[in-house]
Amino acid sequence: MSAAIDTLREKLHLYFDKVEDKKIKAFYTIFKSDLENEIGAYHPDFKNEMEKRQREYKTGKVKMVTASESKQRIKKILKST
Repeated sequence: MSAAIDTLREKLHLYFDKVEDKKIKAFYTIFKSDLENEIGAYHPDFKNEMEKRQREYKTGKVKMVTASESKQRIKKILKST
């Protein structure tokens, strides 16, 4: 991927975060078939990593934290900086 494409992707991400709902619906209608074909189609490396993490969690190798606890930790870090 080129730097120009990366720049375009970033601009689109920013645009979609702010655009009106009716435009999002219009874009979705245009790209609906592409988007629906991508659902569940994860890259093999990503799937392998998620499966590894799930095994580690189930065996107790790693400790998980709740979303609430994560937010508290982040707030604490941000206050100390």
